[in-house]
Formats: sequence, C-alpha cells, structure tokens
Amino acid sequence: MESKKTILALVIVFIFVLLFGLGYLDKGKDTAEASAFEAGGSHPAQRESSLTSSETVYDFGTISMKNGDVTKDFTVTNATDKEVLLKTLVTSCMCTRASIVRADGTSKGPFGMPGMGRVPPANERIAAGDSRIIRVVYDPNAHGPAGVGQIDRFAELEDENGGKLQLEIKALVQP
Repeated sequence: MESKKTILALVIVFIFVLLFGLGYLDKGKDTAEASAFEAGGSHPAQRESSLTSSETVYDFGTISMKNGDVTKDFTVTNATDKEVLLKTLVTSCMCTRASIVRADGTSKGPFGMPGMGRVPPANERIAAGDSRIIRVVYDPNAHGPAGVGQIDRFAELEDENGGKLQLEIKALVQP
C-alpha cells in the first residue's frame, strides 16, 4: 500500500513538472516573438501583404504627456485586382490602438495588443483598388513617468494569405 502511494505521488509530481515546463517553454516563444515585433523585426515566415501604403513610418517629433493622445492616419490600399480580406490588426504595445476607417466615415475597432485582453479579428474586406484609413492612436500617459523618452510603436495588418504590412510611429515623449 505504501509503495502505491509513493508511485502515485511521483506520477503527480512528474505531471506537474511536465505541465510547468511546457508552459514555460511556450511563454518563452511568445516573449521572443513579441520582442522581435516591438524591435521592428519580422515574425518568422513573414510574407509581403497584398495591402500597400505609401507611408509606413511617421515621426511625431517631440510630444508632451500633458497634451494627451496623438493620432496618425495611414492610407492602406489594396493594390491587387482581387478583393483582399484584412484578417487582423494588432499593435505592439498597450499604449497604442488602431482602428479601420472606411470611406463613409464608419470605423471598426479599436484593436490593440495581443495578450492585453481580447483583440477581435478585423475581418475587413477591401475591394480591388479600394483604400482604408488605419488610424493609429498613441497615449503618451499609458506608461506613466517611465514612458518619457524615445518611443517606437507598430500596428501590424495581416491579410488572409498571411501577408503582413507594418505601420510604425515614433516620438520623443516629454513630461
């Protein structure tokens, strides 16, 4: 009877260690991908998107925390001869959010950072030759006093074929 309890205890410990180890390894993978994303790197096997933008980087210059949010509108165009499904729109940090603005002024979003609450799929169909505004909003107060200094944030669009387009904003944040 004593040996059965010992074996059962060892099996339970083994299962716990195995589950903990798998969770730890998976977390490391997510962290590495998030770090590459924030550093402006690309995810593994990143493909060029069917969507294009004449401007993919915008520098706000020096901004002040006391003046609040800053906004940049990027025009994204379907340069193909077929409809494209914009599958996802995500941002690189909780301080940044993005929305899809249609020609009629209606919008979808805001979309944020994965892992910081549910980020819904964009599921926005863009006809051949059509455009959408991707409105990127940065909140310089989101990180408090630690948020002072140079920032570099991203909004990433992914189409139905796995193609990605990255939009970048920069600023020097002052109190």
